[in-house]
Amino acid sequence: MPTDVIMPQLGESVVEGTITRWLKTVGERVEEFEPLLEVNTDKVDSEIPSPAAGVLLEILVPEGTTIQAGAVLARIGEAGEQPSGNGSPQGERQVETVEHAAEARLAEPVAAGEQRSAAPGPGRDSALGFISPVVARIAREQQVDLYQIQGTGRGGRITKKDILNYLEQREKAPASAPGVSAPSIPEPAAPPPTPPSPEPAPAPARPAAPAAIPGEILPLTAVRRAIAEHMVASKRTSPHVTTVMEVDMSRVAAHRKANKEAFARDGVNLTFTPYLIAAIVSALKAYPIVNSSWTDEGVRIHKEINIGMATSLGEDGLIVPVIRSADQLSLLGLARTVNDLANRARARQLKPDEVKGGTFTLTNHGVSGSLFATPIINQPQCAILGVGAIQKRVVVIEDEYGNDVLSIRPMAYVTLTFDHRILDGAIADYFLGKVVESLQNWA
Repeated sequence: MPTDVIMPQLGESVVEGTITRWLKTVGERVEEFEPLLEVNTDKVDSEIPSPAAGVLLEILVPEGTTIQAGAVLARIGEAGEQPSGNGSPQGERQVETVEHAAEARLAEPVAAGEQRSAAPGPGRDSALGFISPVVARIAREQQVDLYQIQGTGRGGRITKKDILNYLEQREKAPASAPGVSAPSIPEPAAPPPTPPSPEPAPAPARPAAPAAIPGEILPLTAVRRAIAEHMVASKRTSPHVTTVMEVDMSRVAAHRKANKEAFARDGVNLTFTPYLIAAIVSALKAYPIVNSSWTDEGVRIHKEINIGMATSLGEDGLIVPVIRSADQLSLLGLARTVNDLANRARARQLKPDEVKGGTFTLTNHGVSGSLFATPIINQPQCAILGVGAIQKRVVVIEDEYGNDVLSIRPMAYVTLTFDHRILDGAIADYFLGKVVESLQNWA
């Protein structure tokens, strides 16, 4: 009897993923627990192992398809075995409870010449979220504008029940009474003929649209598409404002130099990032309003302090692993966690839940030489802190006698981009000033 390959729930709050690559082809043998396919969820790539040894009889979900947890992805059996789902109660239960691509294959195509609506197709839509194939098919066949439907599924997703209820309400809408015709109105008498007027000059022809500039098309990866959707949605959601300050990193640099070898003996690479996170934690405690999210009911202030740290993946984009309960960690604990998350992020070994639940984000763009930037808020958070390159610059300081003197100091620009719905400029500056104070007065 064939074994169903089921889409697993890859995290506590992860309910769907996109099939990015099948590692085996139909007819190829696969061993139990051998990687069978790759799935992308929230920019995290995960390998799905084979649940049994045998031959890959059929692939039910093609690459690039977004699918919900619990869906049947493929079937594995013995060579020559019929790839039938009959006799697989688990697979049948999953098909009954989840709207996935298998339903789309059972749907008949729309007949030629039939009018189609502009409803989005199945998959992820930047405004509507995930649209299952069955919902997309009903919307297309019934000429339904999905933007008029309020979804009741997880995260506001439009379910099959939602669209059927919408159709039922549309049928109940009052229509003109049958059998009642409008009163006849006599046609007006034809006006007297008028002398012909000269034909207007023909309008100038509209110039043709310029041809696309030739060049190579780079296909969008699942990670790049997810980043694009998230960034555009953030700019549309929050009124972004950025404030900039300068920080003297002398004390932090001295502390790091004095303790780097001791941390290394514990197997930890002491970078500047743990210091920055510790300063952010101190400022969030002083100004809890920054550790918040906007809701229609009001500003939700989060009890936990979970710091996301933007991590570059090179040409593959970036990802933001989250340090949970950062306020409970020492500098050594922060450094160890930063090392672990950064290393596993670049090795594509993060779990989906490790990039969720952040309440504030740090992006250290200075590692690539940038002096300062205006990063985009990681929704639904209130703000994001950017740190530029640490450079030695000549600055004016006051000596112990109150005299102004020139000194060479390791300086950096720090920026806070914040949601102006939640924060005003003064509070944002107080918060950023607290970050600067914590770094400059590091003991």
